[in-house]
Amino acid sequence: MAGGQGRYILPALPAVKRAFVTGAGGQDGYYLSRLLLAKGYQVAGCDRPATLAGPPGEELRGMGVRLVEVDLLDPAGARRAVADLRPDEIYNLAAQSFVPQSWEDPAATIRANAWPLIHLLGAVRESGRPVRVFQASTSEIFGLARASPQDEETRLAPANPYAAAKALAHQLTGQYREHHRVFACAGILYNHESPRRPPRFVTAKVCHAARAIRGGRQRELVLGDLDVARDWGFAGDYVEAMWLMLQQPEPADCVVGTGVPHTVRDLCRIAFEAVGLDYREFVRSDPALQRPGQPTGLVADPRRARERLGWAARTSFEELVRMMVEAAPG
Repeated sequence: MAGGQGRYILPALPAVKRAFVTGAGGQDGYYLSRLLLAKGYQVAGCDRPATLAGPPGEELRGMGVRLVEVDLLDPAGARRAVADLRPDEIYNLAAQSFVPQSWEDPAATIRANAWPLIHLLGAVRESGRPVRVFQASTSEIFGLARASPQDEETRLAPANPYAAAKALAHQLTGQYREHHRVFACAGILYNHESPRRPPRFVTAKVCHAARAIRGGRQRELVLGDLDVARDWGFAGDYVEAMWLMLQQPEPADCVVGTGVPHTVRDLCRIAFEAVGLDYREFVRSDPALQRPGQPTGLVADPRRARERLGWAARTSFEELVRMMVEAAPG
C-alpha cells in the first residue's frame, strides 16, 4: 500500500500488439506467425479456404493464430477485416508465387498479387488508424538485371507475369507511402526456402529427389538450366527482417537477401552429397524445361537492411540445403 491510503499502485501493463497476416498458410506465413507469437502479439491470419482447411490451418490454430475468412479480392472484405481486427501491423504475404503458373494465367496472377494489397492499403487509409503495412515484394521485379548486385534504387525490369504483378504492388506501396502518408514498406525478398517449401519449387524438388534416389524410389532427376544462379536464403531468417521493417521510426523499402549467389548445380551437389551420392550420376538437364522470362544476375545488396535494421542472414546456403534434405520424405 502507498502512503497509508489503502490503495495498491499497479504497474501499467504493456499494450498487446495485434498483427494481421495474409497468406498465413504458406511458408513465410508459418515462420512469421511463429515469430510474432513469440514476441507476444495477437495474430490473426487468412489464406485461401482450401489451404487452411487442412494441416496448415490446424497447425496455425494449434500455435494460437486466429484464422479468419477474408476475401481480399473484394475491397469491402478488406475494409471489414481492418475494422474488425483492428491490427497494428499488416503483413501482406498473399500471392501466387509459382512463376511458371503465372504464364498459364497472367490475369489471375495479377489479381492474386496486386489486388489484395490495393484493397488493404485503401482500407488502412480510410480507417484513419496508424496501421503499419508490410508488402512482400520480390527480387523478380528486377528481372533481366543490368546491374548486379541490386539495391533499392535498381531499375525495375520484370521479365514474367508474376514479376510484373509484383512490380505493380511494389510501386503502389511507395505511392501510398508518399502520397497518402500510410506507413507502408516493401521487403524486396530474394529467393528464400525452408523445409516447408512445396516440391514444385526447384529447391524442394532437388532435396526430395536426393532422398528418393538414395532410397531407391526414383532413378533420376531431370531439370532445366543447371547454371542458373540465385541468391538463396532461409525463410526463418527473412521473416525477422519483415518484422524489423515495421518497427522503424520511418517506413522504407529494403532488399532482403544474403548477397551470395549459388547455381542450381551447387544446389544439386550439396543435396546429393548430404545423402552420400554424386549428383552427376543422377541429374540431367533438358533444355525443354527452361522457362521463358528467366531472370539473370539476381543477387542482393542488403546493405540497407544491415545498416538500418541490424539484420543479416544467419543461415548459410549449405545449412539450408542440408536442413531441407533432412526434412524431405525418407
